[in-house]
Amino acid sequence: MRALTLALSRTLRRAPKLCSLTAVPSAPLGGFARRRGRGLSTAVPGDHTSDASKPAPSAEEPGDTHFGNERVSFDEKREKVKQVFSTVSERYDVMNDLMSGGLHRVWKDCFVRELNPLPEMQILDVAGGTGDIAFRIVERMRQAEAAQDQTSTGACPVMVCDINEDMLAVGKKKAEDRGLDNSTIVFFQGDAENLPVDDESIDAYVISFGMRNVPNPAQALKEAMRVLKYGGRFMMLEFAKVNNPLLSQVYDKYSINVIPEIGHVVTSDRAAYKYLVESIRQFHGQEEFVELMKEAGFKEVTSTDMTFGVVAQYSGYKL
Repeated sequence: MRALTLALSRTLRRAPKLCSLTAVPSAPLGGFARRRGRGLSTAVPGDHTSDASKPAPSAEEPGDTHFGNERVSFDEKREKVKQVFSTVSERYDVMNDLMSGGLHRVWKDCFVRELNPLPEMQILDVAGGTGDIAFRIVERMRQAEAAQDQTSTGACPVMVCDINEDMLAVGKKKAEDRGLDNSTIVFFQGDAENLPVDDESIDAYVISFGMRNVPNPAQALKEAMRVLKYGGRFMMLEFAKVNNPLLSQVYDKYSINVIPEIGHVVTSDRAAYKYLVESIRQFHGQEEFVELMKEAGFKEVTSTDMTFGVVAQYSGYKL
């Protein structure tokens, strides 16, 4: 098992560019800067007293979906996913390092660099409970302020939404340890399929390694479209389909045989990480998800492979 882990890590690290571009179709015309004059929202969530774990039915419900290799109802998947992440929340960051050989940090850095967040942007990080992406966004905003030789003038707080209270608790503790308060980052509970966020109030919607855990991704994309302002950007980072045959074989063996065992050692929960591996294999490939985004109404849609397609970065605009 150890030999296989080392082999995968070495193979991945030989990739010429971890953020190499394999975009479909063409690169977007630009980021937030070309649309920044359209008005910015500083709205943050209020008192969300509704049951965030029970979204309003979509046009596709009732229906079923996958939970790993099982077929389950949408409601069953919500509950099962909640149980999985409640179990692993305390060791989630450690597991990410062990499973990816630390590469998840590079992928996330590339993702936020492409987002290019500015202090005046209202950004929503969905399924971002532990704050990994949000903290990077805050740091990039501060760098942008420094580059402009400005001090903070009431920059919009990054909004972090997650359905799981245990994951949010981890993120809140990390924010407290970093000295970040609600003026910088706001954590709240909510479902990606029924966000407790106002219409057309968001400049950028980001989701990192969370969409495959959503029972109905098509409904989540509709919600993203609803909350984004005109000109707003959707960005997603997610595990994808490896496009190198040799690496695909190595990666499959590693994910099936090694990751659940790492999960068992670190969290005493082999089943949770067996699900995570199966969820990667069951999720849409790059071309399929690009089509879902287009069906939801997004324009200038691109898919960018990282590390031979181990993960992919998606981008689209509300135009």
